[in-house]
Formats: sequence, C-alpha cells, structure tokens
Amino acid sequence: MTDVDVIIVGAGPTGLMLAAELRLAGVRPVVLERQPRLRETPKANGFSGQILELLRYRGLLDRLEAASVDRSHPAPGFPFGGVQVDLQHLADSPLRVLGLPQPRLEQVLDERARELGAEIRRGHEVVGVGQDDAGATVDARGPGGPYRVTARYVVGCDGGRSRSRDSAGIPFPGTTYPEVNRLGQVTVPDSVTVLDNGDLDVAGLGRIRAGFTRTDRGVFACGWLASGRLLIQTTEDEPAGVDDDTPMTLAELRDSIRRVLGVDLPLGEPLRLSRYQFQARQAERYRDGRILLAGDAAHLFPATGIGINTGMTDAVNLAWKLAAAVHGWAPAGLLDTYHDERHFAGARALLQTQAQVALRRGHDPAAEALRELFLELLTDEQPLRRMGALIAGADIRYPLPNPNHHALAGAFAPDLPLRTNHGATSVAELMRTARPILLDLADRPDVRETARDWQHRIDIHTAETDHRPADALLIRPDGHIAWVAPVDEPTDTAAAALREALSRWFGTPRKTTMPVISLGGGSALRHTRPDRG
Repeated sequence: MTDVDVIIVGAGPTGLMLAAELRLAGVRPVVLERQPRLRETPKANGFSGQILELLRYRGLLDRLEAASVDRSHPAPGFPFGGVQVDLQHLADSPLRVLGLPQPRLEQVLDERARELGAEIRRGHEVVGVGQDDAGATVDARGPGGPYRVTARYVVGCDGGRSRSRDSAGIPFPGTTYPEVNRLGQVTVPDSVTVLDNGDLDVAGLGRIRAGFTRTDRGVFACGWLASGRLLIQTTEDEPAGVDDDTPMTLAELRDSIRRVLGVDLPLGEPLRLSRYQFQARQAERYRDGRILLAGDAAHLFPATGIGINTGMTDAVNLAWKLAAAVHGWAPAGLLDTYHDERHFAGARALLQTQAQVALRRGHDPAAEALRELFLELLTDEQPLRRMGALIAGADIRYPLPNPNHHALAGAFAPDLPLRTNHGATSVAELMRTARPILLDLADRPDVRETARDWQHRIDIHTAETDHRPADALLIRPDGHIAWVAPVDEPTDTAAAALREALSRWFGTPRKTTMPVISLGGGSALRHTRPDRG
C-alpha cells in the first residue's frame, strides 16, 4: 500500500501543472519542494508558445491574464540567436506571449493545484529516490526531520541538477557553452534619457540603441519591461566558467558592460540580478521504470523563452497517461509513449535553440553574412510562419499510426467553433475537464456506435462547424488528435480505424447495453462516465 499515487519532485511551473492535471484525472499527487516558500525573484518575466493554447483549453488563461500586466497577444517579434525575428508581418502569428513574471505564474498554478486537492509541501528537500516492482520511494527532509514517502510513481520536475534523474541513473548528455550571461532588471537613473523608440541617451556617452549590440568582446542587450524597469543582459565567453553559488552583484554587471561596450553605463537600483550559462542537454530517456522526468530535469536549451513552454507541455502530455497507469486501465505501452512523444518534441526544441547558438556565437564576416541571409529569408511569409511555429512548439505533430495519412492526425486540435442544440461552444470549451473527446462533426451514427463501448472513458459530442476539416476527431486529453475520419470516409474503414485508436489510447472496451442516440445534425450528445476507470 503506497502513501500517495504520484510524488512530484519540484514545485516550479512544470511540477505544479502536473499536479493540477493529475487531480483532474482523479489521481492523488504530493509535491515536494525544497524552497520553503513561493519564489519572489523573477526567473522569467513571461512565457510564450503552445502552452498558452493548452492553458486556454483548460480555462486557465483568463486567470493568468488577470494576474499579468497585460493580456496574451501575438508576439511582434522574438529574439533568435542574437537577431530579432519580426513577426508583425503575419496576420495571425503562431507565437503568442504573456507578460507574467514567473513568481505570479507559480502562485496561480499553486492556487489551482490546491483548489483541485493537490498536496504541496514546501521546505521538503528530496535526498534520495528509489524504486522496485511494487512502487517508488522518496527519502525527504522536512521541517520535522527526515521521513520516507511511497507512491506508485515519482516524477522529477527538479531542474537541471535533478536528483530524481541522477537516482534513476539516466544519462544527461550534452554541452555547456562558454558563454556567461548576466542579467539585470534595474531602474533608470536621472543621467539616462529614454528616447521614444526605446533607445538610451546617456550623458557623456551618447545613444545606446535598444536590442542587441554586438562587439568583438561579446553582446550587450537592453529592452523595457511592462513595469517600466530596464532589462539589461551581457554575454561574454568565459571558458573557465563561473561559480554559480556566488550571488551576482551590481558591480559585476557594471564590469561586464564595461568589458563588452567599452563604456561605463549608469545603472539604478536592481530588482533582479542573475547569471547563467547556456546548456544544450537532453535526457537519454524520460522514463526509467517508475521514475519519470519532465521540464528542465529532462532537457536544457541554450536559449531563453523555451523552457516553461516545453516543460509545462511535458506535464500535460504525461498526466493523463500516468493517471491511466495508476487507475489500472492503461493499454500496453501507453506510458512509454510519453518518452516517445516528448523526447521528439524536446529534440525539436533543442534543434532550434542550437541553431540559435550557431547564429549568435560567430563574430567574423562569415557569421555576419549568415545572420543577414537568415533575416532576409524571413521577409517571406512561409519561412517566417514556419519559424514562428517552430519557436512556439506549435508545429509538433506526433508520429502516430495514421492509416489515412490525414494532416490532422497527431497535431494539436484546432479550436473549432461548434453549434449544438444547447447553443454555441468550441473545442476549447469541451477540453476544460481534461477528458478525451470523440467529436462527431457529420452526424455519423456509425462513429458513435463504434465508440460506445468506451463511453466510460471518453466524452462523445455531436456538433456542426463551418468548413469542417473532417467527419470526426478523437482528441486526447492533451489536445492532440489520435484519429481522424476524413470527410465521407466509408463506414467500415472509419469503424476499424477508430476501434484501433480507441484500444491503443484508452484500453479495453467495456460492453454496454446503453443505446447510442443520434440527436441529428447540430446537436450535442455526451455520455458521461460512471467512474474514471
């Protein structure tokens, strides 16, 4: 008998999102976090990418926007390898951003997880993780002393120095780059004038432009936060590395600016000072028996603006599969698809961030030519759109069995507007409960009849939409499409493929005598489950 179903190590965005998703699926998690209280210093000032769509599908985006300085919006641009990708030319940018400092993000996610019934223990440091055929154990040290807790599974969401990963003996190969990045959020002193375009006019120095300034000694970057504070970053090569345990000071940031720009830049009071080195690493496997990894414990990227998006998306992919295993109905291999799919997604993120390394590290004429050509290619809509989707992680299409080769299979479900007898709704509205959905868009009784033996595990809806992309869609709890019935696909073909997909993702069917009733085009039919099994 275990104490809880799942132990989550780490209460960052990934761990908290996983806790909430597990509670939606009826699983009992406990989150163990080393820090005694919520973070106060921003590690990130906002986040972007596909996770914003997932949060909207869960009904959480409005709540996060209420805690932010502004609503989510299409990103006008994105720093990519020391150059600025201009997305303003796209009518519907694939990359959206939300200006929400990480402490506020974690506070909202903490509140959400607790509301759903998750237990979060702060000030509890994990010192060891073990497993056997019966379950997993975690040795922890809390305010009351050392103790042990047992669970069916442990998920390490404990960062790049993950003790969970080390305990499982999972290799974490990759590269640590010699670049040292120093970051500061500061007020603007009286000797600095802010120009209308965001540039700085410094008394005795002249103009320093916003954005990136590259010298033969490194890169200086500055920009403005919604709070009105100035964000400054320097990047220098320091092959010997730095001592991460030594806090950064304002004097250290000033010295770095002097080395890169060759001038002394006046700085006001600091709100945040930090230093970090970029790493490109990915765990060889995201699962070792009963120990799994998510977020920075599974991957580190050599660029900013990627980690939160990828880590929280890991959590949404993992939660429903882990819940199926806990509840005992997971089909063979289901939990292994977490590694297959998210390792694939992590590799895509690693690909584009390592490309950023190649763009930003060169200082010779050949490197300048590469950056210039790269920006020239992005003046055309197709490569610009493709780059925006790559940065956002919106281009992920999991390699699923796809007998009809439909373009939507494996992709994230579009938010179709829907009409039913109960009024207007949308795919996003239907996904709020984190339940799998069979969406019949062509009033096909054959599709609903095939699915009725799984009605205890999936919700079945019939609706209409303009310009329907398919006759029916099977949407997993993570928002990705597991099966597609193309428009006017023959009954026998659709039924066989749907039955295979339902068995693959949602296990053994349960025979039922409950009739499946067609309510006609434009109607909604939903079978609610008697339990989560």
